[in-house]
Amino acid sequence: QVQLMESGGGLVQPGGDLRLSCQASQADFDGYHMAWFRQTPGKEREVISCINWISTITYYPDSVKGRFTISRDNEKRTAYLQMNNLKPEDTATYYCARGGVCGSAGYQIAGTVWGRGMQVTVSS
Repeated sequence: QVQLMESGGGLVQPGGDLRLSCQASQADFDGYHMAWFRQTPGKEREVISCINWISTITYYPDSVKGRFTISRDNEKRTAYLQMNNLKPEDTATYYCARGGVCGSAGYQIAGTVWGRGMQVTVSS
């Protein structure tokens, strides 16, 4: 069973940057769309970005558009989320997800495999 290894989370000051990484444990990465979600206590998990297999389609909600950039390196079986100009409201647990369907208007969960999640805290 594929496992998703997330890294790059941590504590950052407002206005700072972080780069999250998500590497699949085996070659079962080809052809899958990838996504990043985040969740805060008491709220539903929300999609914050997704990308298709050949990186021709990406999606961002308004809350992160212009600040976050998703990318992927298929040879390394890794997806990335570059987060710039972070705000305290970006504080959450961030999850990587493999599968589903990424479109320009959003993301659909379908057979999605989840990472374990990692904390991102934006605070001075």
